[in-house]
Amino acid sequence: MITKRLKAYKVRLYPDKTQEVLINKTFGCCRLIYNSMLEERMRVYQELKDDKTLLYKYNYKTEKEYKQEFEFLKEVDSTALQSSRINLTTAFSNFFKSCTGERKGRKVKYPKFKSKKEQTQSYRCVTTKNNIDIVFEN
Repeated sequence: MITKRLKAYKVRLYPDKTQEVLINKTFGCCRLIYNSMLEERMRVYQELKDDKTLLYKYNYKTEKEYKQEFEFLKEVDSTALQSSRINLTTAFSNFFKSCTGERKGRKVKYPKFKSKKEQTQSYRCVTTKNNIDIVFEN
């Protein structure tokens, strides 16, 4: 039997001022997208909860439509914004599976709004066209 050894690297980053500003902007924009999409879903459900066919056919706004509404969203990484939408979709999926009993384990609560005052803030992005570069020599 061959065992594979897994390695993990823990890295602490020290961004300069411009990088720190961009990271904080990304936190804020991802939070805005998540909260706006959650608010839209809640509003649409309240309006269309009696007509299930219209509710299921409703097309929610995308990140691109939010970028047209809020110009400053164009300053941050688009994959981070897409990840916020994916996180919200996953949260709803887990909630509904938990309600119907399809999901094993603890009950999952209804998705809640993100706050700037939360202990940890995070976003996820994907490496494309060398947008992420860590120089280990420095």
